[in-house]
Amino acid sequence: MLYAIISEDVENSLPLRMGARPAHIERLQELQQQGRLILAGPHPAIDDEQPGEDGFSGSLVVAEFNDLPAAQAWADADPYIAAGVYAKVTVKPFKKVLP
Repeated sequence: MLYAIISEDVENSLPLRMGARPAHIERLQELQQQGRLILAGPHPAIDDEQPGEDGFSGSLVVAEFNDLPAAQAWADADPYIAAGVYAKVTVKPFKKVLP
């Protein structure tokens, strides 16, 4: 089943993000190689794809996991959590309708 992992950043998270980004991306690439990643990306803190120093306000990952506990465990192990990037992470089932 698909699960949405919706994360909200702490204030001024950009330096923390940059430090943990390689490990974060590596985990996402593993999901992609396994054919389980539907989409992933950050939410710019301003209305611009390149927010510069304004950084990001959070992230969204939609991926396939066996069940909710597996999705939660994967989210809990995110390097961004260890680095203090995220203030809150919500994991919930997701039903893709379109496209």
